[in-house]
Amino acid sequence: MTGNLGHLRVLDLSRVFAGPWAAQMLADFGADVVKLEHVTGGDDVRRMGVPHLGPDGVPSGETSSFLAMNRGKRSIALDLKSAEGQQIARQLIAGADVLIENFKTGTLARMGLDYQSVAQLNPRLIYCSITGFGQTGPMAHLPGYDPIFQAMSGLLSMTGSPEDQPGGGPALVGYSISDITAGQYAVAAILAALAHRDAVSGEGQFIDIALLDTQIHAASHMAMNYLSSGRLPHRNGTASQITCPWQAFDCADRPIMIAIGNDPQFRRFAEYLGLEGVADDARYATNLARLQNADSLIPMIAARLAEKSADAAHAELEAIGIPAGPLNSIEDMLQMPQVQARGLLKQMDHPTAGRMSYIDNPVRFSGAPPADRRPPPLFAEHTDEVLRDLGLTEDRIADLRAQGAIR
Repeated sequence: MTGNLGHLRVLDLSRVFAGPWAAQMLADFGADVVKLEHVTGGDDVRRMGVPHLGPDGVPSGETSSFLAMNRGKRSIALDLKSAEGQQIARQLIAGADVLIENFKTGTLARMGLDYQSVAQLNPRLIYCSITGFGQTGPMAHLPGYDPIFQAMSGLLSMTGSPEDQPGGGPALVGYSISDITAGQYAVAAILAALAHRDAVSGEGQFIDIALLDTQIHAASHMAMNYLSSGRLPHRNGTASQITCPWQAFDCADRPIMIAIGNDPQFRRFAEYLGLEGVADDARYATNLARLQNADSLIPMIAARLAEKSADAAHAELEAIGIPAGPLNSIEDMLQMPQVQARGLLKQMDHPTAGRMSYIDNPVRFSGAPPADRRPPPLFAEHTDEVLRDLGLTEDRIADLRAQGAIR
């Protein structure tokens, strides 16, 4: 056993992003994660993202999205519509600590694999359901993907540039934020339920995670602005709606992000820019005043920064304790000495992709050995291995394969 969760078995019945992300996090922490895929094609995310190029520059048959969400797992392919597939699933559930699924509400109940059914088989099971709208409410039956939840949660109402500016309007967050957010909430909830089971009740429980709910809660500090003042947040480009100056500025060569967090920082920043007396001006002396007078303050700052190179400004601001950073591309980010020092870019060997790079889990524990990093599995790569673990004979496995119950 390696990692903090090396004593746990997780059954991952989820697909695409949110559930697989949560299961991968548990695998990174050491859990033995068995990914249960459909016998026809497996997880849809195997066909999403960009083709991953092998060492020879030829597509390896893997996709970027699958590789990003399924590290550390073993893959087994079952037909859950068949009686044989359902029976194998029940055997796996009987020995699991955690089950993660993101089927549409009611689907697994029709197979006898809903929480109420399997809890009788394994009372200690933590059963985490991740759906678009949750298990209750008038929209519970509906499917959905990340942009739907960015839109419905209000996120797009405050992301993008103001409508009166060129190119103004909503801008989708550049990654599947609703899925990843839901996955992170799921991990926290699963760990809380495991702690309650092991330290308090001795019993498992059902966890209901909805992408809409978690995206709303993740932005609740912006909703609180409205609840506190009655004023709706608005699209403000890169600028904060609660702190000023806190936005991107154009330098002579490329943009830089500035984030002034308090009044002493602003005084140092104004002195750095040569804006004498501005920090003592009542219009700019406090954060609330700066927000109210941003229309006159921001152009002064922008004019001074436009004369500097981004790298020079970054180094000079860093030296006086002003939070700032360049607007990096992914390539720029990977070349940062800080990122390299933290060991976020790692490599592993994959059966078809060869030696592949990946972004490692960012959490560093002091008290547990690191978990082994299995490469993302090939489709149905571990079917026989997992079934042997259940005690099935080679003849029985061959029979199930011939019936189409397994792949």
